[in-house]
Amino acid sequence: MNKFLVVGLGNIGQEYAHTRHNIGFDIADSFTHKHREVFTVERLAFLSRIKIKNANIVCIKPTTYMNLSGRAVKYWMEKEKIPVENILVIVDDLALPIEKIRLRAQGSHAGHNGLKDIEFMLATTAYPKLRFGIGNQFAKGAQVDFVLGKWTAEELPVVKRKIEACCEIIEIFVLQGSAAAMNKINSMDFKG
Repeated sequence: MNKFLVVGLGNIGQEYAHTRHNIGFDIADSFTHKHREVFTVERLAFLSRIKIKNANIVCIKPTTYMNLSGRAVKYWMEKEKIPVENILVIVDDLALPIEKIRLRAQGSHAGHNGLKDIEFMLATTAYPKLRFGIGNQFAKGAQVDFVLGKWTAEELPVVKRKIEACCEIIEIFVLQGSAAAMNKINSMDFKG
């Protein structure tokens, strides 16, 4: 039986709900809802268990806040005995335009504090990352407000389509592997 850990990154608390930085939570919620499961409060995370064909998926939203996400990832990876290549971390990415999503089998944190902590706790960069482009349409010095801000009315239709695509990509990742998922998503463009 194949076992996977899907991690949606975000911050707990109503003030962070549905912000750009919390897109990992929104995708995890959408994926869990699609498979008619719910999250329960567990150690260091909200957790749901999803079964698709021969894949068992442990889906978590860390409750540690973004900068300490690695604690939850390491705990659930070890508790569930999931190999590092079967972890998929979903994260917002300033370096990607809003119409793009990128899946990489490994790679650096690229300055993202959540990924930085996961890299530190796991002592590796060799885990897959699903990067959700949020663009960088902000004035100098306004990066924090932009990242912690809500999507604009113009962005929302693209964001919704991308969330649906991410749910499909998670399924391809667990059933067919990262190469098949990368082939599908990395060439897609979600222009408004």
